[in-house]
Amino acid sequence: MSILIVGGSGHLGSRLVRLAHAAGHSVTATYTTRPQSGPEARWSPVDLRVPDQIAAVIAATRPSIVINAASGGADWATTADGAAHVAVAAKAHGCRLVHVSSDAVFSGTRVRYDEDALPDPVTPYGAAKAAAETAVRALDPAAVVARTSLIIGDGDSKHEEFVHALAMRHRAGVLFTDVVRCPVYVGDLAAALLEVAAGGHAGIVHLAGADAVSRYELGRLIARRAGHDPSDLPHGRRAQTGPGAALDVRLDGARTQGLLGTRLRGAREFLRRPHG
Repeated sequence: MSILIVGGSGHLGSRLVRLAHAAGHSVTATYTTRPQSGPEARWSPVDLRVPDQIAAVIAATRPSIVINAASGGADWATTADGAAHVAVAAKAHGCRLVHVSSDAVFSGTRVRYDEDALPDPVTPYGAAKAAAETAVRALDPAAVVARTSLIIGDGDSKHEEFVHALAMRHRAGVLFTDVVRCPVYVGDLAAALLEVAAGGHAGIVHLAGADAVSRYELGRLIARRAGHDPSDLPHGRRAQTGPGAALDVRLDGARTQGLLGTRLRGAREFLRRPHG
């Protein structure tokens, strides 16, 4: 099977590249600012803000599957418009599309959100991801939109790096006790995305971890795994800092998990083991 991974140089994208290659797939991957090379994929530079670039890569490689794992943050041109550019090109060439979205599309008003929940974002990033979802589903109804939560790796995710820096007093900041998410291990998420891509799913799926934990509890788990003293981590309440991102957002993925062979473990389980 031939797979194009958009955003292949990112934390999730690089894991997707490795897993897809290990499974024997022919892999093409894109990067924007960090040139990549190696035998696991054929690499192409792509700026999603320029629709002709992604269209040219898809036309040249003719993948059977496109997974958009690009992360443009709150940059509307990359995150929202770029997702639409991917969807248009994938649809034009008959590719199956899996678009990776985020729990940032929700406000936290309801706390628990299943696959039927409608987006109600409260941040620029959430608004861009919600717009991307709408564009992808309108342009390609057969596409999969896969919402996920905080992605944790083997010590190398941005969330883990922040905790390590706090624990070692290398930077200031706090971990919020009232901001709750359902973190997912990057390896589990990548495996689930490849399974979804190979299956007959369409529409919204939720691929988050089984545990709802606060940023502070997550930080303590990360610190303990890395050998830091969890009691040294500074903590506070996000609600006391004024309006901003959603507080408690829990992706309910029970329906999706029932369709998958890949088990999405909770943070308390996957952070028990040492990384390395």
